[in-house]
Amino acid sequence: MAFDPVDFIARLSALVPKPRINLTRYHGVLAPNHRWRGRVTPAKRGKGAKRIANTDVRSPAERHVAMSWAQRLKRVFNIDVEVCGHYGGSVKVIACIEDQDVINRILAHLREKEQGRPTLSHLFYKKSVITISLPTTESSGGI
Repeated sequence: MAFDPVDFIARLSALVPKPRINLTRYHGVLAPNHRWRGRVTPAKRGKGAKRIANTDVRSPAERHVAMSWAQRLKRVFNIDVEVCGHYGGSVKVIACIEDQDVINRILAHLREKEQGRPTLSHLFYKKSVITISLPTTESSGGI
């Protein structure tokens, strides 16, 4: 079977899916609007998912948070911040700095440290250079 170049491109472009269209369609209990979907999926999301009891009142921010930032780092970039990189032990996150002024001060301190300038110069000794001249020996023979 022979095609003209334009016909070939037309048939080939018909096979390319449109952007941002899901290629997987679920039917039955896995369909997005099925009433039992919340009971059979691991995420427990869907119309049939059980809601929390009235005694467990959560804020809107808590309802919309599915994962912590540490879980997201591990899932997306395979970076586990809860495990020590040197020894493999468990690590506990004790602070999460979100104030931009504090972040800028920390980064400025790290930049100064990287450039070799001490931030507390009065705590460091000044280096002195000592020059020692040693007598040189000349070899009398040649190879």
